[in-house]
Amino acid sequence: MKTLLRNRKALVGLVIIAFIVLVAIAAPLLTQYDPAARTGRPHQPPSLDHILGTTRIGQDVFARLIYGARTSLAVGFGAGLLITLVGTALGIISGYRGGKTDEIISFFTNMVLVVPNLPLLLVLAAFIGQASPLVIALILGATSWAWGARVTRAETLSVKQKDFVKSAEMMGEPQWRIMIFEIFPNVISIVGINFIGSVIFAIITEATLEFLGLGDPRAISWGTMLYNAQKASALSVGAWWDILTPCFALAFLGIGMSLLNFAVDEIANPRLCTGNHLKRWSLLVRSGEGRL
Repeated sequence: MKTLLRNRKALVGLVIIAFIVLVAIAAPLLTQYDPAARTGRPHQPPSLDHILGTTRIGQDVFARLIYGARTSLAVGFGAGLLITLVGTALGIISGYRGGKTDEIISFFTNMVLVVPNLPLLLVLAAFIGQASPLVIALILGATSWAWGARVTRAETLSVKQKDFVKSAEMMGEPQWRIMIFEIFPNVISIVGINFIGSVIFAIITEATLEFLGLGDPRAISWGTMLYNAQKASALSVGAWWDILTPCFALAFLGIGMSLLNFAVDEIANPRLCTGNHLKRWSLLVRSGEGRL
């Protein structure tokens, strides 16, 4: 954690994510309006009463934004956690046990990887109908674990050859204990990268499905905000605040998660961390120029 907090990208990313989470938690304290109620004129521009304007049916955009953050974050972190748990467990079991277990898990992993993810999600969501955010999170978790399982398996194959794993095996430690206490801590960086990437993927995919009309229109999320703004032809009538607000919110959250992902990747792979090396080279160049 000390190394993570010393990284500027990680610090900025954590601040952005923490800010969005706090705003979502404190939503009732930040607005007096009900996000589902009509509180103003249709497509009213931003004003002191409605700082981000209103929708076509007069709903406060700011209220929908901060309440919708709850749904989008819940889907993103819930689906990301499910994807990471399934992928990590299957990857470690497959890589450590090998044999028939590895063949069976690898077969299903390859099968899921071959099927295009987004078309599969569209078909499942269309088959279910108006899928709720919970259903979307479960669909994402059930169809998006294969990449994480493949990467975790590859790292497990490397870690299982280490001396401390061989020593634990010679001491008679059970396999489940070796996988949890010996292998898992040594693949935690891969798990962290997988989790952050899965959260980004889940939030963007949930917004995409709802924007296409495959989600529950009664749910309040950033995806349904985009869907309702598109149905109301917000850009065509000049109500830019109706559609750009959720777009900027998604982009802002994506930037925070991406910065955190880059930082974890740099920590896990020191060869990517070039900041200190560049500073040293610049100092050497300056000192050389001064001598000349």
